[in-house]
Amino acid sequence: MLEETASPAEIRGFGPARIRALRERHWRVRSKAERVELTTLGMWHMTPWLLSVSWLLTPLIGGLRHRPVPLALGALLLVVGAAQCVAADRLTRPALDQYLGRAPLPGGALRTPAVLLGTALVLIVALTALGGVESWTARLAMGAVLVPFAQPYALLVPMAVYLRRAGTLTVALVAALGLARPDDGAGVLGVGLTLSFGVLIALGAGRTGAWTLSVLWEAERAREVQARLAVAEERLRFGRDLHDVLGRNLSVISLKSELAVQLARRGRPEAVEQMAEVQRIAQESQREVREVVRGYREADLTAELAGAKGVLGAAGIECSVRAEDVVLPVPVQSALAWVVREAATNVLRHGDARHCAVELVTGKDHVVLTVENDGAGGVAGSGGSGLAGLRERLAAVGGTLTAGPAGEDRFRLDARVPMDGVSA
Repeated sequence: MLEETASPAEIRGFGPARIRALRERHWRVRSKAERVELTTLGMWHMTPWLLSVSWLLTPLIGGLRHRPVPLALGALLLVVGAAQCVAADRLTRPALDQYLGRAPLPGGALRTPAVLLGTALVLIVALTALGGVESWTARLAMGAVLVPFAQPYALLVPMAVYLRRAGTLTVALVAALGLARPDDGAGVLGVGLTLSFGVLIALGAGRTGAWTLSVLWEAERAREVQARLAVAEERLRFGRDLHDVLGRNLSVISLKSELAVQLARRGRPEAVEQMAEVQRIAQESQREVREVVRGYREADLTAELAGAKGVLGAAGIECSVRAEDVVLPVPVQSALAWVVREAATNVLRHGDARHCAVELVTGKDHVVLTVENDGAGGVAGSGGSGLAGLRERLAAVGGTLTAGPAGEDRFRLDARVPMDGVSA
């Protein structure tokens, strides 16, 4: 949709419209779990930089003494803080992968962030000992340099270990600042409170978000397993039905064919009767196999309506179903059931729906199925192969299908099937 308003040069090249379109398409092809993970990672990447600007850069501008040594140490502290943010961004994804059990953390991944944290803390203590920085500036700087390391580190160790080591570090830093500036007891106490606050922020942002992602991915895997089990169960049912239908008939065909061969060798006229019986049983088997396949291909409308509501609800989409309790001809039921199945699939795969309404209304001479959802986001709905297949199914029972936008950010699908000429 964005590309329609872009210039041809931007569409062919890498103009702003092309970049926006590619980003939007890349976002839409992701599952909901992948979107949540991407958003969480983005927040984790931004947090160290925001703290460095608000707790380190801005306080140093106003609280740093304008003397050569404090200025040099302050500039070095800013460089180390920026390097910490870069190191934290590089460590975040491997830390999350280890927490979720995808891949172990590479060896030595914590070495650089730990060295940068130690360097930043030493610089802050040195500035405090030299009197080159205000007390409140040192407190905020301590929190700013601690969070970039603590946030991914909270994903790598058990919570009890994290809290124990964080408490030990806090006590050590409070003692170091107390020795550096013994006359500022309130400032040293403030450092302890700031460090405790930073430790809890890092723990809450990192551990809570990672736990939410683990639950989300577990639910995603459970849905995949459930879908595979449903497919396997349907295959077993289909195989069992074929076995029941063909097993007995093939055995009878084999026996009668063998009998016909023996009778033919003896010149008995009964061989013709036996072969005629074989032909009849073979034709009957063909008819029964077609019935099994037809039952396998035909969908049940009631089951599809309940399944669509359950699947959309599991995906976080509020789905309301209103259907009149009427008996429809089997061909009409099957065609409309496929419409419900395809519409629910499109709602899950395209756009970002939050609400979906399914309505089945039966008139005197026709039945109308309507599926409408929000979050369409400009996704075209008339050219897909799925809708083309639905039109073919509906055409077989004299029905029609219309699909397209139904207002701002909404999509509507209508299937209309006439009742006359279709027998139950």
